Amino acid sequence: MPSLDNLDLTQVAAISSDLKTIRTQEKAQLQDLNDRFASFIERVHELEQQNKVLEAELLVLRQKHSEPSRLRTLYEQEIRELRLASEEAIQEKQGLQSEREAMEETLRGLQARYEEEVLNREESEARLMEVRKGADEAALARAELEKRIDSLIDEIQFLKKIHEEEMAELQAQIQYAQISVEMDVSRPDLSSALKDIRSQYEKLAAKNMQSAEEWFRSRFTVLTESAAKNTDAVRAAKDEVSESRRLLKAKSLEIEACRGMNEAMERQLQELEDKQNSEIQALQETINKLENELRNTKNEMARYLKEYQDLLNVKMALDIEIAAYRKLLEGEETRLSFTSIGSISSGYAQSAPVYGSRTAYGLQSSSYMMSTRSYPAYYSSHVQEEQEDIEETIQSSKAEEAKAEAPGEDEAEEVEEEAEEAGEEGQEEEEGEKEDAEEEDKEEQEGEGEEEGEEEGEEEAEDKEGEDEGEGEAEEGDGEGEETEEPEEEAEKEADEGKKPGKGGAKKA
Repeated sequence: MPSLDNLDLTQVAAISSDLKTIRTQEKAQLQDLNDRFASFIERVHELEQQNKVLEAELLVLRQKHSEPSRLRTLYEQEIRELRLASEEAIQEKQGLQSEREAMEETLRGLQARYEEEVLNREESEARLMEVRKGADEAALARAELEKRIDSLIDEIQFLKKIHEEEMAELQAQIQYAQISVEMDVSRPDLSSALKDIRSQYEKLAAKNMQSAEEWFRSRFTVLTESAAKNTDAVRAAKDEVSESRRLLKAKSLEIEACRGMNEAMERQLQELEDKQNSEIQALQETINKLENELRNTKNEMARYLKEYQDLLNVKMALDIEIAAYRKLLEGEETRLSFTSIGSISSGYAQSAPVYGSRTAYGLQSSSYMMSTRSYPAYYSSHVQEEQEDIEETIQSSKAEEAKAEAPGEDEAEEVEEEAEEAGEEGQEEEEGEKEDAEEEDKEEQEGEGEEEGEEEGEEEAEDKEGEDEGEGEAEEGDGEGEETEEPEEEAEKEADEGKKPGKGGAKKA
């Protein structure tokens, strides 16, 4: 018995020294892990701050993206009003063009009438020239007739004078003959002959005088009538010419007024066209400016979304790593707690520390397996939430683009394609990380199986040596091992259940 006590004390001292070295190593590892964990936590805080800043910037960008939509509605309202004004101006232009065409038709009619009036005027002037020529000829004929009448009157007076002289001579001769006859002899009676001759001459002179007067009167009447007719024709021609001149002057004034109105309408039409062209050019420049702003905003939005996606991927990776370290720390704590229990029970039996260490290591491995099996579910749920947020952002941007009906649809499609490519890349990275995690799980399970097999072999050998001494304590250790195996099975079930929704969430994302 004393040798057995000494052997137990030496074993306890060796085990305690081993435990001290293990604890110092574990403390150093824990300190290193704590330092790394603190650095990771600081990094997480920094990333959370950056995430908050990016979320604030994203909110500002969304507000800016929503504000241009209101500005777009205002610009579209103004564009619609300007289009209505331009349509009204076009309708007014068409009305003015129809009025112009009507006035041109009226002008053509007036020009035709003007040409007709010019022809009539030329005909009237030709007739007037003929009438003037006839009047001049009639005036010349009248002057000739008046001269002839004067010459005939002079001739008649001369003939009367000659006749009177001849009558006076004849009377003187007759008186002288009577005196001489009375004085000398009784000569034949010549007075009757003279009377007869006188009467004949008087009759002839009266007849000539009457015929001349009748011819003169008839000729004067004819000339007077022709002169009166020519005067009436001249007066009518003058009246017609004056009326034609008056009509020509009125038509000329009307044509000038129509020309002035046409020129004014053409100037007004040109001014309206210039004004509309300038307004259309200004509106086109405004539209191009808005399209450029919208394109720049979309590009900036896509860039921020890509940066946000990259930061989310980094954050997810860090969250996964933090969760893994957390699970490792929890497993280490449970292992330390079980090793402390094993060190206390080592004073009573040899196999209990080994079994306790095996149990603690089993708990550690099971906790690490739980962490490695549970973090894909956490990762997939987090990825699913982030992917849903990204899809909601893309859908909201699509809805805003559909409402705005922006002309830059190609840029929106490019942004959507970039977002989809970023989502697909993130999904591929997630699937790759999941596959890596599953491969690590398999490798760890295989390594754990090999280690457990080796430990079980060692434990069987130790159990055979200390079979008589530690039966009750071994039974207690077996009960504890069964209790620890039950949480392992539950953890495996939970991990399997977490994998299933994680895969479904990844597929959904």
